[in-house]
Amino acid sequence: MFRTSAARRASRLARNFATVVDTAGVKVAAVDNGEATSAVTFLVKAGSRYQNKPGVAHALKNFAFKSTSKRSALGTIRESELYGGVLSSSLSREHLALTAEFLRGDEPFFVDVLSSFLTNAKFTRHELQEYVAPVCESEATAAAENPASRAVELAHILAFRQGLGAPLFSTADNHVTVDYIKDFASSAFTKDNVAVLGTGVSQETLSKLVEQSLGSLASSGSLSSPASTYFGGETRVDSHHGPQTVFIGFGKTGAFSPELAVLSSHLSPQPSLKWSKGLSPIVAEIPETASVQTVLLPYSDASLFGLLVQGQTTEDVKAAGKAAVAALKEAGNVKGEELKRAIAKAKFAIASSAEGRNGLIATLGPKVLSGAASTLEDTLSSLDKVQASALSQATASLLKTKPTYVAVGDISALPYADELGL
Repeated sequence: MFRTSAARRASRLARNFATVVDTAGVKVAAVDNGEATSAVTFLVKAGSRYQNKPGVAHALKNFAFKSTSKRSALGTIRESELYGGVLSSSLSREHLALTAEFLRGDEPFFVDVLSSFLTNAKFTRHELQEYVAPVCESEATAAAENPASRAVELAHILAFRQGLGAPLFSTADNHVTVDYIKDFASSAFTKDNVAVLGTGVSQETLSKLVEQSLGSLASSGSLSSPASTYFGGETRVDSHHGPQTVFIGFGKTGAFSPELAVLSSHLSPQPSLKWSKGLSPIVAEIPETASVQTVLLPYSDASLFGLLVQGQTTEDVKAAGKAAVAALKEAGNVKGEELKRAIAKAKFAIASSAEGRNGLIATLGPKVLSGAASTLEDTLSSLDKVQASALSQATASLLKTKPTYVAVGDISALPYADELGL
């Protein structure tokens, strides 16, 4: 009952969000359900796959809310705090997201703050050296010292090489300059590459503010990225931070595959009931001191599916990894009640994610930006249509490709791909 109601609520929310208006060349979508707070996100096609030099997209993300021709970085902070708002920026391989969260009615100020970065950013050298570069270095170091993050980052490089394989983080070795950042920003900050999404604000209000603030943006830019091609491969990295880690992945080019979402839900050891082990085919073979997490990362023209295996010892990782690979090979035989359960879990995961602001933007934002239908109904209905034969075929297609295998930790003892049955 709870899963059904969550899916229905998310579906209603998605329908409200489905109206996309072209405002002065910028796609604008908003949903207002009477919240006490509002949020606006500028979603820009400026992810790492489009950068003109490794690390530039990461540096651009951390330049957000620095000096513009309208206000200094300190001025932005002071005024935002006076309004009680929160500013944030995030980066993925395809998108840069600039978000302002604030009390209802304060949207004119915060839309102006967001738009000022796109239209009037100064990109000063002293801010790069004193603020942006140190934050980039700190974030890169934290990611490198997290075995899971490092394994997934390396997996993208092995799986796709260029484009989606471009590094997400900037390091001291990248030698990013202000000129590179300015060139990238001028190509990315165009009307064709920007979508504005709002929650707790009316479509009419948001459209008027966008028309006033982004009217001066160029109509189109010169961003490009090679079409994704899947390669696969194996690498091992010695590390003394965190648990022993192995990532077992497979790539698929093309549009999002609902079969992969169902496969991920079927294999996931995450139980529906706290303190229970759940019914995943992997869970019974996982040592107490190990874990297996399914990973599904869909992009505009490819997807990376994988199993992230972690444990206190290399023996734990080997045992859990063998169980994960064996379960993946048997997943093609799923049918009946098992298939129905996997579909329901996949629908609930997507629907419940879309109930929150971050999930709604992550799920529907790229669709709004690309001009595709921006509702969850098609996605949820596509999961309902997954048949046992289609799941079997999708699983077999994955296993026929070269795996992407990353080991992070004690590489003298961590298993190789063939030791796990790959």
